[in-house]
Parts: sequence; C-alpha cells; structure tokens
Amino acid sequence: MLTTFKASAKKLKEGLQVETNARGFKIIMDEPEDLGGTNAAMNPVEAVLCALGACQTIVASAFAAAHDFTFEEFHVELEGDLDPDGFMGLADVRNGFQEIRFVMHFKTNETQEKAEAFADFIEKTCPVGDCLANGVKLVKSGVVID
Repeated sequence: MLTTFKASAKKLKEGLQVETNARGFKIIMDEPEDLGGTNAAMNPVEAVLCALGACQTIVASAFAAAHDFTFEEFHVELEGDLDPDGFMGLADVRNGFQEIRFVMHFKTNETQEKAEAFADFIEKTCPVGDCLANGVKLVKSGVVID
C-alpha cells in the first residue's frame, strides 16, 4: 500500500527565497549570493544532502535495536559535487549532483565489522538514498494560472 506525501514550494518576494511546506512544517530556502540569492538559507541541493543525512540517521535510530546494535551517538557528514554551469546553461553538464559522498560516524562499543554491516543496512534501507541512487519518476501533473 502506497503512502502519499505532499509538499509545496512558494516564491517569496526577497531574491530567490522560497518557502517550502509539508504537513504545516516550513523550511525557507535560498541561494548563495554568488548564485543570485541573498544567502538567507540553505539552497535546495544542500537540503537534499540534509535530507539524505537525516534519513540515514532516522533509519539508524529506528532499526538499531532490531539489529542488536547499540550506539551512544550517530552523525553523518555529506558532500556532493555539482557544476552550477549546468543549470545556468553555461555548459553541457549534468544539472544535478554528479556524486554524493558520506561518512557515517558511530560512537559505539560494537566492532568495526558489525558497524560496517549496520551501515550497509542503513544505506540500503534509507528511502531518500534509494531515490537518489535509483532515480524516481517525476511527473508534471499540470500547469495552473491563478
């Protein structure tokens, strides 16, 4: 059975700022000044990195007990390579990330082998990671003039 998640994004008056909304929770996004924004918030591709790290962290927390894995702390460091010339139309390169790298950090008494096995589980279970690794069908449902 599928669960449908919904979100919206609305252009704000200031520069390239956008207000996003899902279930009543709001996130403002912007671009750095060198990309035409006001640098008031993270940009959407930074939010993608944050979404991946947050999803991996949630999976780690939600499934640790079921995998007999304990940790005191967990965090993920992420970075991605993107050539802005692509979406700015200045070069024939991919518009999005060409690669995303991450390192999972556990504060734990578990063995390195057990931590690596659990990290592999996190990576294959994370829905955001799945979307990024395998792509997702994007469907424009229409264009409305208000």
